[in-house]
Amino acid sequence: MAKKTEAIETGKADGVYFGLMSGTSMDGVAVQFATGKPPVVLGEAHVSFSKGLRDALFELQSPGENELERAALAANALATRYAVCCHGLQSMSGYSASKVRAIGVHGQTVRHRPEKGYTRQINNPALLAEMTSIDVVADFRSRDVAAGGQGAPLVPAFHATVFGAKNETRVVCNLGGISNITILLASGEVRGFDCGPANALIDE
Repeated sequence: MAKKTEAIETGKADGVYFGLMSGTSMDGVAVQFATGKPPVVLGEAHVSFSKGLRDALFELQSPGENELERAALAANALATRYAVCCHGLQSMSGYSASKVRAIGVHGQTVRHRPEKGYTRQINNPALLAEMTSIDVVADFRSRDVAAGGQGAPLVPAFHATVFGAKNETRVVCNLGGISNITILLASGEVRGFDCGPANALIDE
């Protein structure tokens, strides 16, 4: 399902990026941005996951037999769904691959243990790049965990860009599968961290 917005019709297409997100609820979303602060959403598209793919991703959240191959096959299937979503957004917007600067996608988290120094996202960015003919930027989380973070480096930066204000402290609560808090201090300092489960409880 694709949604077209007025921003596309007015031609605000300078520096277009596709951002792909699939969270703990196992759905897929593509959002189109223009450069600038704050970013302008030009359009969005959504494709659902098949029951087989959702089951495969959920099963990888727990130890099991032949995990390496199952993870690789799930990554290929996921990349294919991402490509379908991107193609739907291109069809809706009229943008060819050459007009999209890059796709950003972190993949599907299946194990997240920053307290043990690791996080694992199912993804095949190389396959997605081949299927869309667009450069793909991926693996956002591992460096943040390596630096002592909780593996969500883009959320606080995004919140600061969209909701930050001079001389005013603001707090943003994001209710995804896991709830996270961003504290935007009046001094300009930004802090962000997970604070507990949210939609994951509903999904269960």
